Amino acid sequence: MALFVMAVMGVLGFAAWLPLRAMEREVVLKTEANRMVEIPLTAAGDYRDPFNQVTLDVLFTDPAGRELRVPGFWDGKNCWKVRYSSPVPGTHRFRSVCSEPGDSGLHGVAGTVKVVAYQGGNLLFKHGALRVADDRRHFAHADGTPFFWLGDTWWMGLTKRLVWPGDFQALAADRSKKGFTVIQIVAGLYPEMAEFDEAGANEAGLPWERDHARIRPEYFAAADRRIIYLAEQGLVPCIVGAWGFHLPWLGEEKLKQHWRYLIARWGALPVVWVAAGELRMPYYKSTTQVEDEKLQIDGWSEIIRTMRSTDAFHRLITTHPCRYARREVTDPSLLDFEMNQGGHSSTGASYGVLALECWREKPTMPVMCGESCYEGLVLPTPLPAAAARQAFWAHNINSGFAGHTYGANGIWQVNTREHPYDAYPHAMKWGSMPWDEAMHLPGSTQVSIGKRLIESLPLWPKLEPRPEWVAGGSEPCLPLCAAVGDQLRVVYLLSPGTVKLLALKPGTSYTASWFNPITGEKLADFSLTPDAEGNVSTASPAADQDWVLIATSHP
Repeated sequence: MALFVMAVMGVLGFAAWLPLRAMEREVVLKTEANRMVEIPLTAAGDYRDPFNQVTLDVLFTDPAGRELRVPGFWDGKNCWKVRYSSPVPGTHRFRSVCSEPGDSGLHGVAGTVKVVAYQGGNLLFKHGALRVADDRRHFAHADGTPFFWLGDTWWMGLTKRLVWPGDFQALAADRSKKGFTVIQIVAGLYPEMAEFDEAGANEAGLPWERDHARIRPEYFAAADRRIIYLAEQGLVPCIVGAWGFHLPWLGEEKLKQHWRYLIARWGALPVVWVAAGELRMPYYKSTTQVEDEKLQIDGWSEIIRTMRSTDAFHRLITTHPCRYARREVTDPSLLDFEMNQGGHSSTGASYGVLALECWREKPTMPVMCGESCYEGLVLPTPLPAAAARQAFWAHNINSGFAGHTYGANGIWQVNTREHPYDAYPHAMKWGSMPWDEAMHLPGSTQVSIGKRLIESLPLWPKLEPRPEWVAGGSEPCLPLCAAVGDQLRVVYLLSPGTVKLLALKPGTSYTASWFNPITGEKLADFSLTPDAEGNVSTASPAADQDWVLIATSHP
């Protein structure tokens, strides 16, 4: 048996290969905590259809004795791989288990992985992958460090229009510099296009053969470079498995295979899973839309159950809905967090209403917006930065600041000057701004300014919406309020005016300041002292724009 082992200590191109002697059965390799290690295996047998004929799992036992069953994946010809990571230092033992037990190249291969402490500065590797925080309202890293979700929308970011490496790395660098923490990206089965449209191809083609007979490893080998690069840059890959309307085309069993493949390739990375995009929405030209919607809700719910049983690393799972994630699956407890969609023509005020409705819904889980006003989207005139900024603030205030996802028209579909995306299977055309112009639209800077402000508040992970603790303004521009008891208030005004803070601690002096969410300017501090009932009023600056008020009690 010819066997090679690879420790993925960075992007695949920088991997260290460790050849073993023929017939050697014990594999020894090393990696840092939370960093992926890869074990390639070579099948001894020849299979007519390895993707459908052979199933490979590898059983890992960590130093505490906990066993993880990690799926392996077919990587073309007679090559198979398994990928593993762990936050637990020490020696991890493994043994491969194949559905073809007579194949000495795939079955019974044993070895160890020594996990040592991570020494770098990447927060995903330092603190670990994402989980739901203990309060069930926010996100945290595996070690409990708070995490604020500021996502960017690259739905078609695996296509060849976003050229690797130059274009992809330039966009990642811009988003990383601005403080984005998550990239939402679709794994090949896209929205806004017909099945097998060449507009969805990457440099190696399409993700599935045209008869859906089997997956194409070449596509995913090319996609690997991009997904791994995001993680290496400290950006969480939020991977959408497919758009919902692909289910009637592929069928439930093929999409379960699709998801097993994604989990096997990328589950050892600090990823988040989104089962499907606009899960219940039928294909735009479907003639059986009522039947398709029910099929998709039922089918995707079953696929999520299979995802949970397949993913040994238990990465967070949600779905990208038409409106409410928990209402578009048969059992809302299948999801770890609520990813809602506010709509592109919605106002900041309506985003506040949506967020509060989701906050109050059960079961309790973090609430964030996965699709909001895309800056530059033509409806019929381009949406301004103010629409994206106001959606960010209004939704976050009324959802406890778990996070929010920004989007720029031109980036989500990857327009280029030579090849603007124009394969829409419906009558709408969203605009042709190239991605490298859209990258510099001001809204991306403005939402990153908002993130920096929130993270500068030591108590921000405890913020909860408190609409009853603020008054003033008039419909639809009522002020919005998030609070930590009587210690911290964050108030958002969609337009200038006087705001009244309620339920503060009487007799306590508060330090307050107005914050400009457009420029990032913090105005001079001033004092607020509530009356005997705990109420106090203050007026915003007069400039005709939205404003943020921060009020903190003295120790």
